[in-house]
Amino acid sequence: MDLSETTAILADLKAQLNRREAALFSPLAARSEQCLRRVPEEKVRSGYRQSFSLDADRIMHSSAYTRYIDKTQVFYLIRNDHITHRVLHVQLVSKIARTIGRFLRLNEDLIEAIALGHDIGHTPFGHDGERHLSRLCAGAGIGHFLHNVQSIQFLDRVERKGRGWNLSLQTLDGILCHDGEIHNQVLLPQRDKTFTDLDAEIARKQRDPDQALMPMTLEGCVVRMADTVAYIGRDLEDAIRLNVIRRSDIPKAVTEVLGNTNGTIVYSLVTDIIRQSHDQPHIAMSDRVSQALKQLKTFNLERIYLNPTIKPHADAIQTLFDLLFDTYLEDLRRGNQRSRIFSGFLSDMSDTYVSNHQPAEIVRDFIAGMTDRYFLLQCPADLRPEIVDV
Repeated sequence: MDLSETTAILADLKAQLNRREAALFSPLAARSEQCLRRVPEEKVRSGYRQSFSLDADRIMHSSAYTRYIDKTQVFYLIRNDHITHRVLHVQLVSKIARTIGRFLRLNEDLIEAIALGHDIGHTPFGHDGERHLSRLCAGAGIGHFLHNVQSIQFLDRVERKGRGWNLSLQTLDGILCHDGEIHNQVLLPQRDKTFTDLDAEIARKQRDPDQALMPMTLEGCVVRMADTVAYIGRDLEDAIRLNVIRRSDIPKAVTEVLGNTNGTIVYSLVTDIIRQSHDQPHIAMSDRVSQALKQLKTFNLERIYLNPTIKPHADAIQTLFDLLFDTYLEDLRRGNQRSRIFSGFLSDMSDTYVSNHQPAEIVRDFIAGMTDRYFLLQCPADLRPEIVDV
């Protein structure tokens, strides 16, 4: 069989898959043939894979995805093989979201792409690192730092030496709008967005981090809810394992509705979301489950995320963020080629990337992309906080 025959067979198989989507998917689902990209691609480049599946592949093969493996979820500077890291959280979001999407007859490829990429812009040391970097970015005049915006930055403008992956609008929009910390009982897609809309939303979000965004697809709405489902019970289990809280501390009003283990919480939430969203133009939870989840979020915030006992080195981490940001900014201004920002980041970056980014933006991209371990290795040894075995 020659190349032309193979190409024809694969093209026919792809067409069959597209027809299967039309037959099986909900009328409200995103179809692979509806994919929009900034730069239209020749068929030879996209090959026989469907468009959103191609997005998922590109994200998984990105350098930024590789660095998920050593990025903090909640607990940092702790050596414990059973504590959740960012890479596991992302995989859990993908699995939970695809389960919901399958029962709602949505596009699982698009769901997977959004889920795999949604946290790719996270800094080292989780949300604490995000706050530190946001303060530094705002002070440098480049707007607030938000990990969802940075995810777009990495995938669209930093990866592949500054050329980006040319991901679909639907995937990038879902990543930008995932906002898992915001509590919504109902998510109604804001359809018919364009790349112009995406860029405008990014700019508004950088000016005002509280700017509310809504995904353009039901698939994006599913990932946004699945993000919460994936972390809320898992964070409880990690906190119990580390003796930060006891299982009996979880409010009774929560356990009576959702259960008191990660498994029962995930099952309760997923089941309710499917029931409330089936054949609906939105993704939703029931009043009872939504209120219980809201109470659980408040409990986690007060007893885990804001608990000073889990962050004994918070001041030291802030000092190190300040030190690295100022050091790299000065290295760029002086053209210090011996600096790690040149050898570890800019050495193979395209001229287009360099010319289109201010020095502070380059520093932001470099630091945001670091793993926890790499970040600490860039700091003076005498200033590094100790990693504790628990």
